[in-house]
Amino acid sequence: MTRFIIARDYEDMSEKAAMLFLKQINKKDNSLLGLATGSSPIGIYRNLIKWHKEGLLDFSAVKTVSLDEYVGLLVSDPQSYRHFMDENLFNHINIKMENTHIPNGLAANLETEVAEYEKRIEMLGGIDMQLLGIGRNAHIGFNEPSDSFATDTHIVKLTQDTREANARFFNSPNEVPTKALTMGIGTIMRAKKIVLVSYGVNKADALYKSFFENTNPRVPGSILQYHADVTVVADRAAMGRIIDEGMDINCSI
Repeated sequence: MTRFIIARDYEDMSEKAAMLFLKQINKKDNSLLGLATGSSPIGIYRNLIKWHKEGLLDFSAVKTVSLDEYVGLLVSDPQSYRHFMDENLFNHINIKMENTHIPNGLAANLETEVAEYEKRIEMLGGIDMQLLGIGRNAHIGFNEPSDSFATDTHIVKLTQDTREANARFFNSPNEVPTKALTMGIGTIMRAKKIVLVSYGVNKADALYKSFFENTNPRVPGSILQYHADVTVVADRAAMGRIIDEGMDINCSI
């Protein structure tokens, strides 16, 4: 089942989504959280840091697995996702660094790395709550439009559209890596709960196609229609097409 929460703006979206993670951690203090990078989750992490500093959240038993990582970037590189997670969350809370797991994009054998990452998630007991953003082409994680749904953690060649969307974080488009390691669709779908955040009119089509058109691997996010517990937190701009077309949704504000 998919539930939609309409937010006023980015800040409201961030707070509403962060509250879902606060409730999860307070319900199960050793939760395994699946975390995402990019601009969408930053506000969520800011709220979690704030609530931690106010004594409302304890991360000492929490474990995390990150959705993806670029291939070829040093962990010290400002654009690596390890650096992103350290700077935007981990360095500001009382989580144990050994409990934070991110695919190794510098592994000597990438095929071995993705297989071991998948096993690690299983050994940790499976993901309790997975955070997702969604790309303009409806990719989730780095699962790009394809002829089939990739199942487990794997190596992916990034599309030009995704590289262009991420170029704003680099000094030039040529610096954007061409490959990444990402959890697969199957990995994501095995999470017990999924929280997808989206904002801005440029995501309106991707959001609509993911939840109100037929499931299609050319629209990776559409697989989420088959998950039992998805919460979409999006601002009115991202929800625009869904609202304009009068879709019947399980919705709150």
